Amino acid sequence: MGSSASQGRASTTAARFRKPSWRDPRLLVGLLLVLVSVVGVVLLVATANRSEPYYAAAGDLAVGQRITREDLTTVDAHLQDASERYLPASQELQENAVVTQRVAQGELVPATSLGTADELDRTPVGIKLETPVPAQAGPGSHVDVWVAQPKPTGRGFQEPRKLIPGAEIARVDTTDTALGGTGGVTVHVLVRQAQVGPLVDALGNDAKVTLVLDVTGSGS
Repeated sequence: MGSSASQGRASTTAARFRKPSWRDPRLLVGLLLVLVSVVGVVLLVATANRSEPYYAAAGDLAVGQRITREDLTTVDAHLQDASERYLPASQELQENAVVTQRVAQGELVPATSLGTADELDRTPVGIKLETPVPAQAGPGSHVDVWVAQPKPTGRGFQEPRKLIPGAEIARVDTTDTALGGTGGVTVHVLVRQAQVGPLVDALGNDAKVTLVLDVTGSGS
């Protein structure tokens, strides 16, 4: 009796420490779990590091500019959570799309920077200057537009007044003379519809227009 019990315990112990066979279901399940875990990690890393093509500006894009595919280039970028904020290269451009927000050369194109003409809240107006462009003034910076109307006598100008505060510069055009000098500078500023009339009236009546750099960057 005692001998049988001892043999039973020995048999149980031997079975417990017996090397598992490759056909053992527990071994197969374990290997499958390891394989699934490895594949999951690989897919997660691949997804996290995946880059997608996005539109970037081939040159400076000014507000109001009609945009075409030739104005853009594509770059691969890994944006993760910010991907919805920029325009993917797989998306077709809207017909007659215009720039509604300035984009500098080489920058990714924000999805909100392109729209239609009727979505523009500002219009570029060209101002030909007799005085130099303010230092550090360029596309994207803001200037105050000062206007001095001619005196009724036709000699000199009246007291200048600030017509438009914080107008954003869309672009600056420089005209060269035949001798290689600078013939003049036209600064295109973005103004709201209500400001277009007074500015055009001042320019049409030979008012003296001066741009003063808005260091506060308050905008219009």
